[in-house]
Amino acid sequence: MINARKLAAEFLGTAVLVFIAVGVATENFGFKIFGSSLAAGVVTTALAFGLVLIALAYAIGPVSGCHVNPAVTMGFFAAGRMKAAEAIGYVVAQVAGAITGALVLWQIFSDIPGYSRKVEGLGADGYGSLSLTHLNQTGAFVTEVVLTFIFVTVILFATHKAAIQGAAGLAIGMSLVVVHLIGIPLTGTSVNPARSLGPALIVGGESLGQVWLFIVAPLVGAVIAAAVHLLIVGREVADKETVTV
Repeated sequence: MINARKLAAEFLGTAVLVFIAVGVATENFGFKIFGSSLAAGVVTTALAFGLVLIALAYAIGPVSGCHVNPAVTMGFFAAGRMKAAEAIGYVVAQVAGAITGALVLWQIFSDIPGYSRKVEGLGADGYGSLSLTHLNQTGAFVTEVVLTFIFVTVILFATHKAAIQGAAGLAIGMSLVVVHLIGIPLTGTSVNPARSLGPALIVGGESLGQVWLFIVAPLVGAVIAAAVHLLIVGREVADKETVTV
């Protein structure tokens, strides 16, 4: 039986992540609060994603492990650290949380005079014309696979039983900052299918048409991360791991 408290924590955590971090992204790149300073927007958005994840890791980590990301859950499942039923429950809760967070954010932004989800958007990821650097589809797919691989690899090793205890949340949050610093100009940075799906459902149009890439690529990256983790630590050791964020 799946622990309802874990699912509630994943729902809440993902909703908070999307509301805060995607909100900052929209303010920066939709409302352009920093004007023409692209660098300022990239840095503040990256910090928003990383800092809110650090806070969530220490807040709900003891309850659910603070995955708040289907790719992370996929990594844990592929590494043999979660059962299928629990993983499915986590993903459902995460997607529901992301949609809820995006809806609340959209409702708030809708009360700003002149706001349009087609113009200011809602921090949706994208490639081609939706990429700050106009990265093509192939490049975007590779980018998301690689960035998710890095992110999930850090998580799997940081939560390894031999890792420094108590430091996992900080390591994971800072790794999310780092992948956003390089990824925002390329794809907006997903590495989280739920984070991408929530805003895309609201924005619609081309963003919704491209969201498949930001679901599939992170999951592929997560599976590769799990395979590398198992290759290095070994299946026997991985099976004994119980530490979460």
